Amino acid sequence: MISREPTIERLATAQNLLLTPFGLDESHLSRALAEIKAHKVDDADLYFQYTRSEGWSLEEGIVKTGSFSIDQGVGVRAVSGEKTAFAYSDDISEASLLDAARTVRSISSAGKTARVKAPARKIAGSRSLYNGIDPISTLDSTAKVKLLEKVEQLARSRDPRVAQVMAGLASEYDVVLVARADGTLAADVRPLVRLSVTVIAEQNGRREVGSGGGGGRFGLAYFDDAHIAEYVDQAVKSALTNLDSRPAPAGEMTVVLGPGWPGILLHEAIGHGLEGDFNRKGSSAFSGRIGERVAAKGVTVLDDGTIADRRGSLNVDDEGNATQRNVLIEDGILKAYIQDSLNARLMKAKPTGNGRRESYAHAPMPRMTNTYMLGGKRVPEEIVASIKKGLYATNFGGGQVDITSGKFVFSASEAYWVENGKIQYPVKGATIVGNGPDALTRVTMIGNDMALDSGVGTCGKEGQSVPVGVGQPTLRIDGLTVGGTA
Repeated sequence: MISREPTIERLATAQNLLLTPFGLDESHLSRALAEIKAHKVDDADLYFQYTRSEGWSLEEGIVKTGSFSIDQGVGVRAVSGEKTAFAYSDDISEASLLDAARTVRSISSAGKTARVKAPARKIAGSRSLYNGIDPISTLDSTAKVKLLEKVEQLARSRDPRVAQVMAGLASEYDVVLVARADGTLAADVRPLVRLSVTVIAEQNGRREVGSGGGGGRFGLAYFDDAHIAEYVDQAVKSALTNLDSRPAPAGEMTVVLGPGWPGILLHEAIGHGLEGDFNRKGSSAFSGRIGERVAAKGVTVLDDGTIADRRGSLNVDDEGNATQRNVLIEDGILKAYIQDSLNARLMKAKPTGNGRRESYAHAPMPRMTNTYMLGGKRVPEEIVASIKKGLYATNFGGGQVDITSGKFVFSASEAYWVENGKIQYPVKGATIVGNGPDALTRVTMIGNDMALDSGVGTCGKEGQSVPVGVGQPTLRIDGLTVGGTA
Protein backbone atom coordinates (compact mmCIF):
# COMPACT_ATOMS: atom_id res chain seq x y z
CA MET A 1 0.00 0.00 0.00
CA ILE A 2 1.28 3.46 -0.90
CA SER A 3 0.88 6.02 1.90
CA ARG A 4 0.74 9.77 1.43
CA GLU A 5 2.96 12.34 3.14
CA PRO A 6 1.31 13.17 6.53
CA THR A 7 0.67 16.83 5.69
CA ILE A 8 -1.12 15.87 2.47
CA GLU A 9 -2.99 13.10 4.30
CA ARG A 10 -4.29 15.54 6.92
CA LEU A 11 -5.34 17.97 4.20
CA ALA A 12 -7.27 15.21 2.41
CA THR A 13 -9.01 14.20 5.66
CA ALA A 14 -10.04 17.80 6.32
CA GLN A 15 -11.32 18.32 2.78
CA ASN A 16 -13.32 15.08 2.90
CA LEU A 17 -15.00 16.10 6.17
CA LEU A 18 -15.33 19.85 5.79
CA LEU A 19 -15.63 20.66 2.07
CA THR A 20 -16.73 17.74 -0.09
CA PRO A 21 -19.96 16.87 1.83
CA PHE A 22 -21.13 20.48 1.38
CA GLY A 23 -20.30 20.82 -2.31
CA LEU A 24 -17.25 22.99 -1.65
CA ASP A 25 -13.71 22.85 -2.98
CA GLU A 26 -10.64 25.09 -2.96
CA SER A 27 -12.12 27.35 -5.64
CA HIS A 28 -14.94 28.31 -3.27
CA LEU A 29 -12.42 29.19 -0.57
CA SER A 30 -10.50 31.36 -3.03
CA ARG A 31 -13.70 33.14 -4.03
CA ALA A 32 -14.63 33.86 -0.39
CA LEU A 33 -11.17 35.26 0.33
CA ALA A 34 -11.33 37.35 -2.85
CA GLU A 35 -14.64 38.81 -1.61
CA ILE A 36 -12.93 39.90 1.60
CA LYS A 37 -9.93 41.34 -0.24
CA ALA A 38 -12.22 43.32 -2.55
CA HIS A 39 -11.87 45.94 0.18
CA LYS A 40 -8.35 46.64 1.34
CA VAL A 41 -7.48 44.51 4.36
CA ASP A 42 -4.15 43.46 5.87
CA ASP A 43 -5.06 39.82 6.43
CA ALA A 44 -7.93 37.36 6.15
CA ASP A 45 -8.56 33.69 6.81
CA LEU A 46 -11.20 30.97 6.83
CA TYR A 47 -11.22 28.40 9.64
CA PHE A 48 -13.27 25.23 9.16
CA GLN A 49 -13.68 22.80 12.06
CA TYR A 50 -15.30 19.43 12.72
CA THR A 51 -15.31 18.18 16.31
CA ARG A 52 -16.67 14.92 17.65
CA SER A 53 -16.48 14.46 21.43
CA GLU A 54 -17.54 11.90 24.00
CA GLY A 55 -17.53 11.84 27.79
CA TRP A 56 -18.26 9.28 30.51
CA SER A 57 -18.40 9.83 34.27
CA LEU A 58 -18.61 7.46 37.22
CA GLU A 59 -19.76 8.22 40.75
CA GLU A 60 -20.72 5.94 43.63
CA GLY A 61 -19.68 2.92 41.59
CA ILE A 62 -22.14 3.73 38.81
CA VAL A 63 -21.56 5.28 35.40
CA LYS A 64 -24.08 8.08 35.82
CA THR A 65 -23.59 10.16 32.69
CA GLY A 66 -22.50 9.68 29.12
CA SER A 67 -22.43 12.30 26.41
CA PHE A 68 -21.70 12.45 22.71
CA SER A 69 -21.70 15.50 20.46
CA ILE A 70 -20.75 16.63 16.98
CA ASP A 71 -20.08 20.26 16.12
CA GLN A 72 -18.93 21.80 12.87
CA GLY A 73 -18.76 25.21 11.30
CA VAL A 74 -16.60 27.93 9.79
CA GLY A 75 -15.15 31.16 11.12
CA VAL A 76 -14.31 34.02 8.75
CA ARG A 77 -11.93 36.80 9.74
CA ALA A 78 -10.65 40.03 8.21
CA VAL A 79 -7.92 42.17 9.77
CA SER A 80 -7.17 45.81 9.05
CA GLY A 81 -4.54 47.48 11.20
CA GLU A 82 -5.44 46.62 14.79
CA LYS A 83 -9.09 45.98 13.95
CA THR A 84 -10.56 42.52 13.51
CA ALA A 85 -13.95 41.66 11.99
CA PHE A 86 -15.12 38.12 12.63
CA ALA A 87 -18.18 36.11 11.65
CA TYR A 88 -19.00 32.44 12.05
CA SER A 89 -21.66 29.94 11.09
CA ASP A 90 -22.50 26.34 11.88
CA ASP A 91 -23.93 26.12 8.36
CA ILE A 92 -21.12 25.13 6.02
CA SER A 93 -22.30 26.19 2.55
CA GLU A 94 -21.21 28.43 -0.27
CA ALA A 95 -23.98 30.91 0.53
CA SER A 96 -23.12 31.27 4.23
CA LEU A 97 -19.40 31.41 3.45
CA LEU A 98 -19.82 34.26 0.97
CA ASP A 99 -22.28 36.06 3.25
CA ALA A 100 -19.75 35.96 6.11
CA ALA A 101 -16.97 37.12 3.77
CA ARG A 102 -18.99 40.16 2.65
CA THR A 103 -19.84 40.96 6.25
CA VAL A 104 -16.27 41.01 7.59
CA ARG A 105 -14.74 42.91 4.66
CA SER A 106 -16.55 46.05 5.83
CA ILE A 107 -13.79 46.47 8.42
CA SER A 108 -11.75 48.37 5.85
CA SER A 109 -12.25 52.05 6.61
CA ALA A 110 -11.48 53.02 3.04
CA GLY A 111 -14.38 50.98 1.69
CA LYS A 112 -12.87 51.16 -1.81
CA THR A 113 -12.85 48.33 -4.29
CA ALA A 114 -9.41 46.81 -4.73
CA ARG A 115 -8.08 44.74 -7.61
CA VAL A 116 -6.20 41.73 -6.31
CA LYS A 117 -4.36 38.92 -8.00
CA ALA A 118 -5.19 35.46 -6.70
CA PRO A 119 -2.18 34.18 -4.72
CA ALA A 120 -0.49 30.93 -5.63
CA ARG A 121 -1.65 27.92 -3.63
CA LYS A 122 0.85 26.77 -1.01
CA ILE A 123 0.55 23.99 1.51
CA ALA A 124 1.65 25.13 4.97
CA GLY A 125 4.63 23.36 6.45
CA SER A 126 3.88 21.31 9.52
CA ARG A 127 5.05 18.42 11.66
CA SER A 128 3.77 14.97 12.58
CA LEU A 129 3.58 15.13 16.37
CA TYR A 130 0.71 12.68 16.86
CA ASN A 131 -1.30 10.12 14.91
CA GLY A 132 -4.47 11.44 13.30
CA ILE A 133 -6.67 8.79 14.87
CA ASP A 134 -10.21 9.03 16.17
CA PRO A 135 -9.68 8.21 19.87
CA ILE A 136 -13.39 7.66 20.47
CA SER A 137 -13.26 4.48 18.39
CA THR A 138 -10.13 3.08 20.05
CA LEU A 139 -12.23 1.45 22.81
CA ASP A 140 -15.83 0.26 22.67
CA SER A 141 -18.43 1.44 25.19
CA THR A 142 -18.17 -1.68 27.34
CA ALA A 143 -14.40 -1.29 27.66
CA LYS A 144 -14.76 2.40 28.60
CA VAL A 145 -17.19 1.55 31.39
CA LYS A 146 -14.90 -1.22 32.64
CA LEU A 147 -11.97 1.20 32.65
CA LEU A 148 -13.85 3.61 34.93
CA GLU A 149 -14.99 0.76 37.17
CA LYS A 150 -11.38 -0.39 37.47
CA VAL A 151 -10.39 3.11 38.62
CA GLU A 152 -13.10 3.09 41.28
CA GLN A 153 -12.26 -0.40 42.56
CA LEU A 154 -8.53 0.29 42.65
CA ALA A 155 -8.98 3.54 44.58
CA ARG A 156 -11.21 1.90 47.21
CA SER A 157 -8.76 -0.96 47.63
CA ARG A 158 -5.93 1.44 48.48
CA ASP A 159 -7.27 2.50 51.89
CA PRO A 160 -10.45 1.99 53.95
CA ARG A 161 -10.65 5.75 54.51
CA VAL A 162 -11.53 6.29 50.83
CA ALA A 163 -15.22 7.19 51.07
CA GLN A 164 -16.04 8.27 47.55
CA VAL A 165 -14.50 7.98 44.09
CA MET A 166 -15.36 9.99 40.98
CA ALA A 167 -13.81 9.27 37.58
CA GLY A 168 -14.21 10.76 34.14
CA LEU A 169 -13.10 9.73 30.66
CA ALA A 170 -13.14 12.24 27.80
CA SER A 171 -12.24 11.78 24.12
CA GLU A 172 -12.19 14.26 21.25
CA TYR A 173 -11.58 14.03 17.52
CA ASP A 174 -10.90 17.47 16.07
CA VAL A 175 -10.26 18.25 12.37
CA VAL A 176 -9.42 21.78 11.20
CA LEU A 177 -8.79 23.39 7.83
CA VAL A 178 -7.30 26.88 7.45
CA ALA A 179 -7.25 28.92 4.24
CA ARG A 180 -5.40 32.24 4.33
CA ALA A 181 -5.45 35.29 2.10
CA ASP A 182 -1.84 34.68 1.03
CA GLY A 183 -2.79 31.34 -0.56
CA THR A 184 -1.74 29.19 2.39
CA LEU A 185 -3.75 26.03 3.00
CA ALA A 186 -3.22 24.07 6.24
CA ALA A 187 -4.97 21.24 8.04
CA ASP A 188 -4.65 19.27 11.25
CA VAL A 189 -6.25 16.14 12.69
CA ARG A 190 -6.12 16.36 16.50
CA PRO A 191 -6.97 13.51 18.87
CA LEU A 192 -7.26 14.34 22.57
CA VAL A 193 -8.06 12.14 25.57
CA ARG A 194 -8.12 12.61 29.33
CA LEU A 195 -8.76 10.38 32.34
CA SER A 196 -9.50 12.11 35.65
CA VAL A 197 -9.78 10.71 39.17
CA THR A 198 -11.12 12.46 42.29
CA VAL A 199 -11.05 10.79 45.70
CA ILE A 200 -12.74 11.86 48.93
CA ALA A 201 -11.21 10.38 52.08
CA GLU A 202 -12.88 10.50 55.50
CA GLN A 203 -11.49 10.07 59.00
CA ASN A 204 -13.05 11.02 62.34
CA GLY A 205 -15.67 13.15 60.62
CA ARG A 206 -13.12 15.04 58.54
CA ARG A 207 -13.28 14.81 54.74
CA GLU A 208 -10.53 15.78 52.29
CA VAL A 209 -10.19 15.65 48.51
CA GLY A 210 -7.39 14.49 46.24
CA SER A 211 -7.18 14.33 42.47
CA GLY A 212 -5.11 12.76 39.71
CA GLY A 213 -5.25 12.08 36.01
CA GLY A 214 -3.58 12.53 32.68
CA GLY A 215 -3.92 12.40 28.94
CA GLY A 216 -2.64 13.68 25.64
CA ARG A 217 -3.00 13.35 21.87
CA PHE A 218 -3.33 9.59 21.44
CA GLY A 219 -5.87 6.78 21.75
CA LEU A 220 -7.54 5.40 24.87
CA ALA A 221 -5.24 2.36 24.91
CA TYR A 222 -2.71 4.69 26.55
CA PHE A 223 -4.58 4.22 29.82
CA ASP A 224 -3.10 0.86 30.73
CA ASP A 225 -2.91 -0.62 34.23
CA ALA A 226 0.31 1.26 35.03
CA HIS A 227 -1.12 4.68 34.16
CA ILE A 228 -4.40 3.98 35.94
CA ALA A 229 -2.51 2.95 39.09
CA GLU A 230 -0.35 6.09 38.86
CA TYR A 231 -3.37 8.42 38.68
CA VAL A 232 -5.24 6.57 41.45
CA ASP A 233 -2.22 6.57 43.76
CA GLN A 234 -1.75 10.30 43.20
CA ALA A 235 -5.37 11.06 44.09
CA VAL A 236 -5.48 8.76 47.14
CA LYS A 237 -2.14 10.00 48.47
CA SER A 238 -3.23 13.62 48.18
CA ALA A 239 -6.54 13.00 49.97
CA LEU A 240 -4.95 10.97 52.80
CA THR A 241 -2.15 13.50 53.21
CA ASN A 242 -4.66 16.30 53.61
CA LEU A 243 -6.48 14.32 56.33
CA ASP A 244 -3.39 14.88 58.50
CA SER A 245 -2.85 18.50 57.48
CA ARG A 246 -2.64 21.41 59.90
CA PRO A 247 -3.39 25.10 59.33
CA ALA A 248 -0.72 26.72 57.17
CA PRO A 249 1.59 29.33 58.76
CA ALA A 250 1.48 32.77 57.16
CA GLY A 251 4.13 35.34 56.37
CA GLU A 252 7.09 35.95 54.09
CA MET A 253 9.18 32.82 53.69
CA THR A 254 11.15 30.50 51.43
CA VAL A 255 8.91 28.42 49.16
CA VAL A 256 10.03 25.30 47.29
CA LEU A 257 7.84 24.21 44.40
CA GLY A 258 7.80 20.59 43.29
CA PRO A 259 8.31 19.48 39.66
CA GLY A 260 5.65 19.06 36.97
CA TRP A 261 2.17 20.47 37.62
CA PRO A 262 3.39 23.30 39.93
CA GLY A 263 4.57 24.80 36.64
CA ILE A 264 1.00 26.12 36.48
CA LEU A 265 2.31 28.99 38.61
CA LEU A 266 4.92 29.70 35.92
CA HIS A 267 2.22 29.52 33.24
CA GLU A 268 -0.07 32.00 34.98
CA ALA A 269 2.36 34.36 36.65
CA ILE A 270 4.86 34.65 33.79
CA GLY A 271 3.52 32.96 30.64
CA HIS A 272 0.47 35.15 30.15
CA GLY A 273 2.62 38.22 30.64
CA LEU A 274 4.75 37.14 27.66
CA GLU A 275 1.84 36.91 25.20
CA GLY A 276 2.17 39.35 22.32
CA ASP A 277 -1.16 41.16 22.61
CA PHE A 278 -0.52 42.31 26.18
CA ASN A 279 2.99 43.48 25.28
CA ARG A 280 1.96 45.28 22.10
CA LYS A 281 -0.60 47.24 24.11
CA GLY A 282 1.94 47.94 26.88
CA SER A 283 -0.28 46.31 29.49
CA SER A 284 2.16 43.58 30.58
CA ALA A 285 4.77 43.88 33.29
CA PHE A 286 7.22 42.56 30.63
CA SER A 287 6.39 45.17 27.96
CA GLY A 288 9.42 46.71 26.25
CA ARG A 289 11.90 44.58 28.18
CA ILE A 290 13.35 42.35 25.43
CA GLY A 291 17.08 41.95 26.11
CA GLU A 292 16.76 42.84 29.79
CA ARG A 293 17.35 40.60 32.76
CA VAL A 294 13.96 39.61 34.13
CA ALA A 295 14.96 36.51 36.09
CA ALA A 296 17.79 35.00 38.08
CA LYS A 297 20.69 33.38 36.25
CA GLY A 298 19.90 29.81 35.30
CA VAL A 299 16.21 30.51 34.64
CA THR A 300 15.30 29.47 31.08
CA VAL A 301 11.62 29.39 30.10
CA LEU A 302 10.28 27.92 26.86
CA ASP A 303 6.94 27.59 25.13
CA ASP A 304 7.11 24.53 22.90
CA GLY A 305 4.23 23.33 20.75
CA THR A 306 6.33 20.61 19.10
CA ILE A 307 6.55 17.95 21.85
CA ALA A 308 5.14 14.67 20.55
CA ASP A 309 1.73 13.57 21.87
CA ARG A 310 1.50 16.37 24.43
CA ARG A 311 -1.84 17.95 25.32
CA GLY A 312 -0.65 21.44 24.38
CA SER A 313 1.08 20.45 21.12
CA LEU A 314 -0.20 21.18 17.61
CA ASN A 315 1.09 20.29 14.14
CA VAL A 316 -0.04 23.75 13.02
CA ASP A 317 -1.64 26.49 15.07
CA ASP A 318 -5.14 27.80 14.36
CA GLU A 319 -3.82 30.26 11.78
CA GLY A 320 -1.99 27.59 9.78
CA ASN A 321 1.49 28.39 11.09
CA ALA A 322 3.75 25.50 12.12
CA THR A 323 4.30 25.39 15.88
CA GLN A 324 7.78 26.09 17.24
CA ARG A 325 10.10 25.65 20.19
CA ASN A 326 10.26 29.24 21.42
CA VAL A 327 12.86 30.34 23.97
CA LEU A 328 11.18 33.15 25.93
CA ILE A 329 13.67 33.67 28.76
CA GLU A 330 17.26 32.41 28.47
CA ASP A 331 19.53 32.35 31.52
CA GLY A 332 17.41 35.13 33.01
CA ILE A 333 17.33 37.38 29.91
CA LEU A 334 14.00 38.08 28.16
CA LYS A 335 14.37 36.92 24.55
CA ALA A 336 10.94 36.90 22.92
CA TYR A 337 7.18 37.09 23.22
CA ILE A 338 4.55 34.57 22.13
CA GLN A 339 3.00 35.77 18.86
CA ASP A 340 0.01 35.19 16.62
CA SER A 341 -0.07 36.68 13.11
CA LEU A 342 -1.84 39.94 13.95
CA ASN A 343 0.37 40.97 16.85
CA ALA A 344 3.52 39.76 15.10
CA ARG A 345 2.75 42.00 12.12
CA LEU A 346 2.05 45.04 14.29
CA MET A 347 5.18 44.43 16.40
CA LYS A 348 7.30 43.76 13.29
CA ALA A 349 8.09 40.26 14.53
CA LYS A 350 7.45 36.78 13.16
CA PRO A 351 4.55 34.53 14.19
CA THR A 352 5.70 31.89 16.67
CA GLY A 353 2.99 29.29 16.00
CA ASN A 354 0.88 30.46 18.96
CA GLY A 355 -2.27 31.69 17.22
CA ARG A 356 -4.98 29.68 18.97
CA ARG A 357 -8.77 29.70 19.29
CA GLU A 358 -11.28 27.62 21.21
CA SER A 359 -13.34 26.82 18.12
CA TYR A 360 -14.54 28.09 14.74
CA ALA A 361 -16.82 30.45 16.68
CA HIS A 362 -13.84 32.37 18.12
CA ALA A 363 -11.14 34.62 16.68
CA PRO A 364 -7.52 33.58 17.31
CA MET A 365 -5.18 35.27 19.76
CA PRO A 366 -1.67 34.55 21.09
CA ARG A 367 -1.85 31.62 23.53
CA MET A 368 0.61 29.27 25.19
CA THR A 369 1.09 25.62 24.15
CA ASN A 370 3.46 23.72 26.50
CA THR A 371 5.22 26.22 28.79
CA TYR A 372 8.01 25.07 31.06
CA MET A 373 11.31 25.92 32.73
CA LEU A 374 14.45 23.93 31.99
CA GLY A 375 16.16 22.03 34.78
CA GLY A 376 19.34 22.94 36.64
CA LYS A 377 21.96 20.94 38.51
CA ARG A 378 20.61 20.67 42.05
CA VAL A 379 19.31 17.43 43.54
CA PRO A 380 15.68 17.91 44.69
CA GLU A 381 16.38 16.52 48.18
CA GLU A 382 19.18 19.07 48.56
CA ILE A 383 16.77 21.90 47.74
CA VAL A 384 14.20 20.80 50.34
CA ALA A 385 16.99 20.28 52.88
CA SER A 386 18.11 23.90 52.36
CA ILE A 387 14.87 25.30 53.85
CA LYS A 388 15.35 26.68 57.36
CA LYS A 389 11.66 27.52 57.77
CA GLY A 390 9.31 27.48 54.84
CA LEU A 391 6.81 25.79 52.58
CA TYR A 392 7.24 22.86 50.20
CA ALA A 393 4.33 22.90 47.71
CA THR A 394 3.91 19.84 45.50
CA ASN A 395 0.48 20.46 43.98
CA PHE A 396 -1.70 23.42 43.14
CA GLY A 397 -5.36 24.17 42.72
CA GLY A 398 -6.70 27.43 41.30
CA GLY A 399 -4.96 30.75 40.88
CA GLN A 400 -5.17 34.13 39.19
CA VAL A 401 -2.84 36.84 37.93
CA ASP A 402 -3.07 40.53 37.09
CA ILE A 403 -1.19 40.87 33.78
CA THR A 404 -0.44 44.58 34.19
CA SER A 405 1.09 44.41 37.65
CA GLY A 406 2.25 40.79 37.48
CA LYS A 407 0.72 40.04 40.89
CA PHE A 408 -0.51 36.47 41.40
CA VAL A 409 -2.37 34.43 44.03
CA PHE A 410 -2.30 30.62 44.03
CA SER A 411 -3.76 28.01 46.36
CA ALA A 412 -1.66 24.96 47.21
CA SER A 413 -3.70 21.74 47.23
CA GLU A 414 -0.82 19.71 48.70
CA ALA A 415 1.95 21.34 50.73
CA TYR A 416 4.23 20.69 53.69
CA TRP A 417 5.79 22.77 56.44
CA VAL A 418 9.58 22.39 56.59
CA GLU A 419 11.97 23.31 59.39
CA ASN A 420 15.74 22.85 59.41
CA GLY A 421 15.56 20.89 56.17
CA LYS A 422 13.04 18.34 57.49
CA ILE A 423 9.41 17.96 56.43
CA GLN A 424 7.35 18.42 59.61
CA TYR A 425 3.72 17.99 58.59
CA PRO A 426 1.29 18.64 55.72
CA VAL A 427 -0.51 21.99 55.73
CA LYS A 428 -3.90 23.13 54.47
CA GLY A 429 -5.12 26.51 53.29
CA ALA A 430 -1.79 27.84 52.02
CA THR A 431 -1.98 30.56 49.38
CA ILE A 432 1.12 31.84 47.64
CA VAL A 433 1.13 35.54 46.83
CA GLY A 434 3.74 37.29 44.72
CA ASN A 435 4.68 39.21 41.61
CA GLY A 436 5.66 37.22 38.51
CA PRO A 437 8.66 39.27 37.30
CA ASP A 438 9.85 39.75 40.89
CA ALA A 439 9.44 36.07 41.77
CA LEU A 440 11.68 35.07 38.84
CA THR A 441 14.52 37.14 40.29
CA ARG A 442 14.15 35.34 43.64
CA VAL A 443 14.84 31.85 42.27
CA THR A 444 17.92 30.63 44.13
CA MET A 445 18.03 26.87 43.42
CA ILE A 446 16.92 24.91 40.34
CA GLY A 447 16.52 21.13 40.45
CA ASN A 448 17.70 18.57 37.91
CA ASP A 449 14.26 16.91 37.82
CA MET A 450 12.37 18.93 35.19
CA ALA A 451 9.04 17.23 34.47
CA LEU A 452 5.99 18.06 32.42
CA ASP A 453 2.52 17.68 33.89
CA SER A 454 0.58 14.48 33.22
CA GLY A 455 -1.67 16.07 30.60
CA VAL A 456 -4.57 17.75 32.38
CA GLY A 457 -4.15 21.49 31.79
CA THR A 458 -6.74 23.83 30.29
CA CYS A 459 -6.04 27.55 29.95
CA GLY A 460 -8.66 30.29 29.92
CA LYS A 461 -8.23 33.72 28.35
CA GLU A 462 -10.91 36.25 27.36
CA GLY A 463 -13.58 33.57 27.62
CA GLN A 464 -11.77 31.02 25.46
CA SER A 465 -10.41 27.69 26.75
CA VAL A 466 -7.66 25.65 25.07
CA PRO A 467 -5.65 22.58 26.15
CA VAL A 468 -2.12 23.35 27.37
CA GLY A 469 0.85 21.76 29.08
CA VAL A 470 3.07 23.05 31.89
CA GLY A 471 6.26 21.90 33.56
CA GLN A 472 9.25 22.78 35.69
CA PRO A 473 11.92 21.30 37.94
CA THR A 474 11.95 21.62 41.73
CA LEU A 475 12.50 25.34 42.46
CA ARG A 476 13.49 27.31 45.53
CA ILE A 477 12.10 30.85 45.59
CA ASP A 478 13.04 33.13 48.49
CA GLY A 479 10.85 35.80 50.04
CA LEU A 480 7.41 34.84 48.81
CA THR A 481 4.36 35.74 50.85
CA VAL A 482 2.31 32.81 52.09
CA GLY A 483 -1.21 33.44 53.30
CA GLY A 484 -2.36 30.78 55.73
CA THR A 485 -4.89 30.00 58.38
CA ALA A 486 -2.55 29.85 61.35
